[in-house]
Amino acid sequence: MNSTTMRGVVLPGNSTIEYREVPVPAPGPGQVLVKMKASSICGSDIRAIYREHLGKGPEAYQGVIAGHEPCGVIVETGKGCKQFREGDKVILYHISGCGVCDDCKAGYMISCTSTHRAAYGWQRNGGHATYLLAEENTCVALPDNLSYTDGALIACGFGTAWEALTRMMVNGRDRLLITGLGPVGLAAAMLGKSLGVREIIGIDTSQQRCSLALKLGLVSHALASDAHTLEAVMQLTNGHGCEASIDCSGAAPARLIALQGTRHWGRCAFVGEGNTVSFDVSPLLIHPQITLYGSWVTSLAHMSELAAHLSRLDLHPELTVTHRFPIQKAAEAYTTADEGQSGKVVITFEE
Repeated sequence: MNSTTMRGVVLPGNSTIEYREVPVPAPGPGQVLVKMKASSICGSDIRAIYREHLGKGPEAYQGVIAGHEPCGVIVETGKGCKQFREGDKVILYHISGCGVCDDCKAGYMISCTSTHRAAYGWQRNGGHATYLLAEENTCVALPDNLSYTDGALIACGFGTAWEALTRMMVNGRDRLLITGLGPVGLAAAMLGKSLGVREIIGIDTSQQRCSLALKLGLVSHALASDAHTLEAVMQLTNGHGCEASIDCSGAAPARLIALQGTRHWGRCAFVGEGNTVSFDVSPLLIHPQITLYGSWVTSLAHMSELAAHLSRLDLHPELTVTHRFPIQKAAEAYTTADEGQSGKVVITFEE
């Protein structure tokens, strides 16, 4: 380390970014200092922090250095670290929980309700700076054949898709419907294919995102969202709908189409955050015997499982990245992500 301070990005909440000079932290017991290599931007950062500060209480943004999708290399360890050492490449599970509640013990720190819960980039400093102070127990080893950018995309975006798809037990017998072809939707498509799905139908309001999904070879069909979309889904599935569906947009019309486009006895998952949806329960859910899942991010163990899955199949999440920016151009990175027309946007750091 050549300096005792570092420059990091904070989000004031008016669709701008600011830089803050902060001390380079020193790891305490059970902590590691990670030199950042890649830190991607999540849709929740845009919706709940960048545009305006939503939420109240301990889960609200606390004005810290942003970035909850970091990946890098450990440069220093504190006392008592049991697994990782200097030089290890790691992905970060983006929440540090209390460690003792049932959800934390199961690895779902995302669901921890303790006042000790703190998310990187929300309540404690995140990855949009040169270094990140992390708890060792939130680290997952980055496989050698995956890049740092691959790693940054695993915990939140790809982890969210992986959790929902595996909970629904998506496999080669299924056709998969994806509403919302942003970064999480693209992740769901890539992972759905890796689980054996041969036909994937994607839907989005953005023609650019539909075109990107087709260009990347991640979907069989990309449909523009309009009054005829559901009819098109039914035509493509011989009037049955898809065995599995997942809404990655959070938009009420998309959630409804995901449910309407699910086959009788099928499975549907909602992972897109925010907003509401209204539907007639009996004809859309009860009578067709559909199982509806609400799935929130993933667990530490499942994140590790996902990393191993990607490594074994030599699959690279960075395929879904359309824009990379150095930390000096963080404002441009956030503007691009906020436009909602791109794939994944990543902030990268000099080697």
